[in-house]
Amino acid sequence: MTAHSHAPGAAHDDHDHAGHASEKRLIWAAALTGGFMLAEIAGGLISGSLALLADAGHMFVDFAGLSLALFAMRLARRPADAKRSYGYDRFQILVAYSNGLILFGIAIFIAVEAWRRLSEPVEILGGPMLAVAVGGLLVNIAAFLVLHGGDREDLNMRGALLHVAGDLLGSVAAIAASLVILISGWMPIDPILSVLVAVLILGNAYGLVRASGHILLEGTPKGLDSAEVGPHLAAIPGVVDIHHVHLWAITPKRRAATLHARIADHAEPAGIVRSIKREMATRFAIDHVTVEIEHDACADRAGHNGHAHDHDHDHDHDNAADHAHDHPHEHGRTDPAGPGAGASARQSADHHDHPSRPLGAHL
Repeated sequence: MTAHSHAPGAAHDDHDHAGHASEKRLIWAAALTGGFMLAEIAGGLISGSLALLADAGHMFVDFAGLSLALFAMRLARRPADAKRSYGYDRFQILVAYSNGLILFGIAIFIAVEAWRRLSEPVEILGGPMLAVAVGGLLVNIAAFLVLHGGDREDLNMRGALLHVAGDLLGSVAAIAASLVILISGWMPIDPILSVLVAVLILGNAYGLVRASGHILLEGTPKGLDSAEVGPHLAAIPGVVDIHHVHLWAITPKRRAATLHARIADHAEPAGIVRSIKREMATRFAIDHVTVEIEHDACADRAGHNGHAHDHDHDHDHDNAADHAHDHPHEHGRTDPAGPGAGASARQSADHHDHPSRPLGAHL
């Protein structure tokens, strides 16, 4: 018996409301970023400043990234279909991952160009550089404040915010470099500060790629430990064992789980399923849960020639003696006599006075 649950409709309404609000923020941020990008390109060419050109290039990529994030947000609202049963929400994670990789590329480009500028110094006009940098700082602060009020758990929004934060740091570096050049005439400050900005961008890029990559690899959602699920659910009356526990996330807000529950012969399956779903929602904040109910040995453990085989944990099978276990559930040969034989074997095992492991230890 397999049961399946979805998130309540109210959660979808909240998700849609938050999505529309974030979409408006992305539109404003993209407009501000794209508009001032042209001014920075002109200012960088006139003044000869690498810091301005690097920031302009960063803003160009940011504009593209914000536009892609906006597209992903709109695409995610499309309903699920037969080919994509979870809908298009995961596309936002792909965009966040891509934005992280783009940030890596920007940082590397700035570092390489800075090295070239240090080897071959370029004359920089501090006055025009300062004017453009101050304007860029104001625009980036406005865009940052617009995005900062958005959904911080949305990796798509987080990627957009990191792009703008990188622009803001670039503007600060350009202002500092222009002031040093105006006061002392020391040109190397421009590429040096650009490298510092590149290092900060690399740190943010790494965090974004790591978080989005973890979701794309179906990793356990942040703040959850799959090893805690089995022991917690095993305390439900009628549950004998919890195993094959898998936790993952479609997005940081859409968590899902599948698990197998072996229950006692007298237990009522529908009631057990309801109890498991309730505990998964209240204790682990997972509303999308699939539960497979079992009465005897797990069907997924059946191997060749009727031998049980569990891929979820490792045992040394070199010696026959290694098949002895100190926990109550059976892990041996399937009895050809029929389903009743499995129940008899289990009852027999329960009567032995062996020390038992915590229920649900095999996940």
